[in-house]
Amino acid sequence: MKVGVFGSKHQVEKQNLIKRLFEKLHTLEAEVYVDSLFYTFLTDALGYEPPMSGLISGDEFNLDAALSIGGDGTFLRTAARVNKQNIPILGINTGRLGFLADVSSNEVEDTLEELFKNYYRIEERTLLRLHTEDHIYHGYNYALNEIAILKRDTSSMITIHTSLNEDYLTSYQADGLVVATPTGSTAYSMSVNGPIILPQSNNIVLSPVAPHSLNVRPLVIPDSYTITLGVESRSSNFLIALDGRSEVFPTGIKLEISKANYTTKVIKRYNHTFYQTLREKLMWGADARMK
Repeated sequence: MKVGVFGSKHQVEKQNLIKRLFEKLHTLEAEVYVDSLFYTFLTDALGYEPPMSGLISGDEFNLDAALSIGGDGTFLRTAARVNKQNIPILGINTGRLGFLADVSSNEVEDTLEELFKNYYRIEERTLLRLHTEDHIYHGYNYALNEIAILKRDTSSMITIHTSLNEDYLTSYQADGLVVATPTGSTAYSMSVNGPIILPQSNNIVLSPVAPHSLNVRPLVIPDSYTITLGVESRSSNFLIALDGRSEVFPTGIKLEISKANYTTKVIKRYNHTFYQTLREKLMWGADARMK
C-alpha cells in the first residue's frame, strides 16, 4: 500500500506518537511517502529520519491513502493538497478537539492494522466552491468546512446582500456570514450558534456572525442551491476565509457559493460513529456531578 504522510509543524511534544506511527508503517511494509514540509520538520525540529520511500513535493501524487497527523486544521490542509485526486484521508489526532482527525494516540496501531486489512469505511464529505467575478480569487477556491464573509476592522458591521437561486433572501447586517457544509457545522458555524448537521445530510447552513438584529437566525438550505452574495462595507473591503485561508476583497463584486463537483473521502473506523464523536468531543450526556 502506498501511503502519504502529512503533518503539522507544531507537535514537538507528540514525537513519540509520530515515531510509533512510522514504525508501525514500516512493520506493515508500507510504501511511505512524506510531505516535504513535514519531512523538514521531522529532521530539523525532531532530529528524526523516518523510514520512507520518497518525498511529496508537488500537488500531484499517486497514493492509496493519505495520513493527516495533527488536528482538524492539518486535516483541512491535507484535504486541500489531495484536492480532486480521489485519495481517502485518515485523520490522526495530535491536536485538541478533532472532529475530522478523530483517531486518538492509543488507537494508532490498531487503526493502521485495520487500514491495511481494508477493514474501514469511507465517508464522502461535501465541499463548497467559491466563484468570483473575473476570477478575482486566484487560490484554491474550495472549502471542506466553510466559506466565511467577514468584516476587516473592529468597528463597523458589513451588509451582506444574500440571494438563493437568484431569489432575494435578506441583507445581513452583521460582523459576517458563515456558509458551512455539514462537516463544517461543528466548526466555525457551531461557534456562532449554528446547528449541528449530520455529515450525510445534503444541506448547507448560513450562520450570521453577531447579527445586528436578534431575530436573525441560522438557516439550513439544500446543498443544490446557489448562494449569491454582495457586500457593502464602510472600509470598502472585506475578508473571505475558506477553511481559514483568507484574502481581502473589495466591495462591489459578486460572489457565488455552490456545492463542489467532487467530494473529500474520509477514512473512518467501523467502531467510530458521528454520534460517538459528539458524545466524546462535546461531552453530550456527561454529568459534572458524576465522578
